[in-house]
Amino acid sequence: DRCCREVGARERTYTHSQRGRLGETRTNLKIIKKINQAIEKKTPFYSFEYFPPKTPDGLSNLYDRIARMGEWHPIFVDITWGAGGSTAGLSFDIAKTIQNLTGLETMMHLTCLGMGREEMVQVLATTRQKGIQNILALRGDPPRDRSPETVDEFRYAIELVRFIRELHGDFFGICVAAYPEGHSKDNSYEQELSFLKEKVDAGADFIVTQLVFDVDIFLRFLDDCRHVGIDCPILPGLMPIHNYRSFSQISRFAASIPKAIVEQVERLKDDDQSIKDYGVEVLSQMVRRLYDEGVPGVHFYTLNLEQVVTRTLQCLHVNTEKQPRALPWERSASARREGEDVRPIFWSNRPKSYLARTMDWDEFPNGRWGDSRSPAFGEPSDYYLARPQVAPASASHEAELRTEKDVFEIFTRFCLGVVRALPWFEGSLALESDLIRSHLVSLNRHGFLTLNSQPMVNGAPSDDAVFGWGGSGGYVYQKAYVEFFVSGRRIEALLEALKTRPSMTYQAIDAQNHSFTNCSQVNAVTWGVFPGREIIQPTVVDPVSFQVWKDEAFSYWLRPWAEQYPEQSEARMLLQHIHDNYFLVNIVENDFVKGDLWGFCEQLVAQMGASD
Repeated sequence: DRCCREVGARERTYTHSQRGRLGETRTNLKIIKKINQAIEKKTPFYSFEYFPPKTPDGLSNLYDRIARMGEWHPIFVDITWGAGGSTAGLSFDIAKTIQNLTGLETMMHLTCLGMGREEMVQVLATTRQKGIQNILALRGDPPRDRSPETVDEFRYAIELVRFIRELHGDFFGICVAAYPEGHSKDNSYEQELSFLKEKVDAGADFIVTQLVFDVDIFLRFLDDCRHVGIDCPILPGLMPIHNYRSFSQISRFAASIPKAIVEQVERLKDDDQSIKDYGVEVLSQMVRRLYDEGVPGVHFYTLNLEQVVTRTLQCLHVNTEKQPRALPWERSASARREGEDVRPIFWSNRPKSYLARTMDWDEFPNGRWGDSRSPAFGEPSDYYLARPQVAPASASHEAELRTEKDVFEIFTRFCLGVVRALPWFEGSLALESDLIRSHLVSLNRHGFLTLNSQPMVNGAPSDDAVFGWGGSGGYVYQKAYVEFFVSGRRIEALLEALKTRPSMTYQAIDAQNHSFTNCSQVNAVTWGVFPGREIIQPTVVDPVSFQVWKDEAFSYWLRPWAEQYPEQSEARMLLQHIHDNYFLVNIVENDFVKGDLWGFCEQLVAQMGASD
């Protein structure tokens, strides 16, 4: 479903052999498994490569770009590694963050020249500990500060491949590089093919090539690989033409660039937009022909830029629709989280924050959240992708924040889609919120500032476009749920109203930890029933994790929202007042057949109004 069938109609005779030699049995190797599945389904695919930026701003921009490009569903992304491990720390951090927080399968480059065996043992152990399960094993360039007396313990990539397999067996998926026009002046083309086959025989699962601009050269190389018995997937590496300067630099790494491309770029060198347009045209033609020739997938060297790549995918009619959900929440791609199947509902609108706070857990609750004692949560601001967004309406000059009703109006406008972001949300409201949007608008307009909610669902098909998860053939259920901030002056009246609804459980707590509750145990609020499987209950309300979420939820009133305003300003003091005097409340309607949480909420609005 990634590309239209028109793109990949014609097959070459060797397409059926393009399956990872070990991919059939080593099902824990996610990338090669996904590649094999795509090949068997004859579904064209692609991947993206990025490099560690040199500045904090560059890193922030890269994370934003990866998140946007991730919406195009690459089969994997990979992160480069500087010579001699010069970017090791940053490469680790980027790969770990992407793997955990985006749901994208991630591969990390690893070069061996200039690294000792003991150092490599530690690097591989760290890679595994961080949940990174895929490695592009490379020889690499010597470090710039290399001593002339240095004796290399690793001289070639094949030694690294063997070392990885020796120490870690089949845990890592291994990719290796290839050079369609030869790599070393000291070796013949035939010798290079022989060395490549040795790397595959040593345990490499698939191959990515150096830059390709001439499709005919790649196709001949591919035929030659099959002829010598290299039968794993081989992905051509494609470099988009972004501008004249980058093209001039990268042309040194591609031995054969068609003369027509060089001449056209030279003609357009003073017009950046025309070069980008031409880059899209060239890349689209190359990818379309490769797919038509039966090449199953391509690898884009993005240079940390997105426009030419994404416009090319648009030209190829790539489908960007989300894949069916395995669970109500997006699963992490980290190998460390493979057994995770339940999460608290509180972070449903801030999943990246939850992933960041639990990134270093050694084990995750499964089956039911209460089956095991969860480890301590990390801080919500540990990782860039978990940073809260600023509410743009509060920073604008449309209206000053003078009263609580001004804040109510911002939350209301967010529910209506007018305000783009609030600190408690990493995106917009979920699609299922359309069913209860009028209730949410009413609650917020009257001072019940909603953070999380879900409508009641009683046996919707598991492939339902809005509520479905877990595949087809099952049924999914939800208890109605709402979570909101409300003034402490209303708590007593709220608790009295809740006494009239015995089917509802609730928790209420303020920033100073004054609390009220009639719930002391884990409560499943989403579950599914599927043929031949146990009941799956992946979302819960948990009193212990609510205490953790409470601190995070209250903190966003002050940072980033209040700190936008000068100290002692009216707006800043108002947001501090809300932080200090409001309660965070969640309510679960446990009767998922006849319950009426939203009727109860309308009753609250009618009784209390917007005044205190």
